[in-house]
Amino acid sequence: MEDQNNIVTMEHITKTFPGVKALDDVSFHLSCGEVMALLGENGAGKSTLMKILSGVYTRDSGSIKLFGTEVEGDLTPKKAQKLGVAIIHQELNMCAHLTVAENIFLGKEIVKGRILSNQEMNRQAKEVLDSLRIDIDPQTIVGTLAVSKQQMVEIAKALQAEAKVLIMDEPTSALTSKEINQLFSLIRELKAKGCAIVYISHRLEELQHIVDRVTIMRDGKFIIENDFHSMSMDKIISYMVGREIKEKFPRVTTEKKEKILSIKNLNAGKMVRNVSLDVYKGEILGIAGLMGAGRTETTRAIFGVDKKESGEIELEGKQVSISCPDDAIKEGIVLVPEDRKRDGLCTKLSVRENVALPNLDVICNKLGVINRKREREIADKAISDLHIKLPTREVNASSLSGGNQQKVVVGKWLARDSKVVMFDEPTRGIDVAAKVEIYHLMNQLKQQGIGVLFVSSEMPEIMGVSDRIIVMCDGRVTGELMRSEATQEKILAYATKFENKFENENL
Repeated sequence: MEDQNNIVTMEHITKTFPGVKALDDVSFHLSCGEVMALLGENGAGKSTLMKILSGVYTRDSGSIKLFGTEVEGDLTPKKAQKLGVAIIHQELNMCAHLTVAENIFLGKEIVKGRILSNQEMNRQAKEVLDSLRIDIDPQTIVGTLAVSKQQMVEIAKALQAEAKVLIMDEPTSALTSKEINQLFSLIRELKAKGCAIVYISHRLEELQHIVDRVTIMRDGKFIIENDFHSMSMDKIISYMVGREIKEKFPRVTTEKKEKILSIKNLNAGKMVRNVSLDVYKGEILGIAGLMGAGRTETTRAIFGVDKKESGEIELEGKQVSISCPDDAIKEGIVLVPEDRKRDGLCTKLSVRENVALPNLDVICNKLGVINRKREREIADKAISDLHIKLPTREVNASSLSGGNQQKVVVGKWLARDSKVVMFDEPTRGIDVAAKVEIYHLMNQLKQQGIGVLFVSSEMPEIMGVSDRIIVMCDGRVTGELMRSEATQEKILAYATKFENKFENENL
C-alpha cells in the first residue's frame, strides 16, 4: 500500500526479544498531515514498532523509508530526532530533579559561549507551554508536578523539537477532560501544518474526534489498515482481539450482605477531608470524581501509605489501626495503585518475584524459608487467571507491556485471603479485552464475598461496573448513587459541587 504521499514507510519489520517474537513481518505507512490510530491489545507490538521508528529499538529485518529516502543502518534516538521523528512514551521519561525547561531541552541545551543559557531556555520553554495553553512555570522542578502536568511537559518537549512525525503513546491516560480538549485542539493545529501523527490509545471513544485512518495489529502482526470512519467500533474491537466482545461491562448479581469496611470521618492532608464511606461484602463500590477530587489520596490513606490525621477504620465491625501498608495487608485490606510502575512493581525483578513479594508470609515456613513450589504455583495461577502474556514467569516485569504489567500488580493479591480489595484506575492504559478481564476479576472477588472499592475517571466504566457509587469533590464525599439511578449528568453534578467556603461567615 505504499503511496508517494507517505512520509513513513515501514516494510516487513521483524523484532525478536528473548523468548518472544514481538513483531512478525509488519508493515506500516503514514502520510503527511494525517492522524493514524495504531491499535491493538496489550502486547500486540504497537509500542515496539514505534520504538523502532523512533530509534529506541533496532529492527532485526525489514526496511524503513522517511520522507522517501531509505534509512541506511540502524536508527538511534538522536538520528530519528534529527530526521524529524519524536515520541511521547506511555511511561513518562522525565528527570524529576530537573526543571521543566531543563527537561524540555535535555540533550539539546542552549549554550552561549561555554555557559548554559538558562534564561533563553526558560523563555523558549514558556513559548511552547503557552502554545499548549498550559500554565506551568518553566523553572518548576518536574518532580513536584502532578502526573497530568508532567504529561503535558513531555508533549511540550516533543513540540519544541519541531517534529514532522509525532508519535503519541497513550497521551491522555493521565490528563483531565480540559487538558484532553486542549491536546486535541493542538493535534488539529499540528495536522493543519502538515505534521503526521501516530496516535496509540485504548480509549477508543476519543478516536472519533481526531483520527483519519487506523492500523490494527494483533500478536505482533499487521491485521488491517483502513479509513477510520469506514469502520464501526465493534468491527475495530473484533479486529483487535480476534473475536467479538459481547459484554463491555460484564456483571454478576449477588445478594447484599453485611458491612465489611467502614470509614468514619477520615482526614489526611488537604485532599482527604472528613471522608466517610461503607463497603459491603460482595459489593463493588465505585468512587467517581474529577482529577484532584481526592479519590487516590483516600485509598492511600486507608492503605496506610499516607499518614492519617484523624478518623476511624472498622473492618467487620471491629476498629483496626493502620499506620502503614503492612498493617493493612495483615488485616486483609489491599491496594492496586494508580501508578503501577512507581508504586505497584519492582520492574527489575521477575514476574514470579513480584507476585511473591507481598505474599512472603503465605509462602514461607516458620523459619522464613520460601516454599519455591508454592511460590511458582501462586505466580502461575495469577498468570493463568489474568491471561498475562509473557514467555516465562522468570522475565523481568520491565519487559512486559503496560497492560500486562497492570495484570501482574493485580495478580499479587490473588493468593491472599483478602477481605477488601481497592482498585485505583486499574484499567488505565490497557486494551478493551484486558479491561473485560479486570471486570471479570472484580466479579469473581464479589462472588467470594470480598468488598471491592473501585476508583475510575471513566464515567461509563464506573456506572457499568459498580453496584453503588460515591462521588468526591474537593477532598469530600459530595454524593451517593445506586447503580440503577446513576447517570453521567448526576455524577458530574456531584463532582463539581464545590464547598461554599463562605457560607458560615457573616458577609
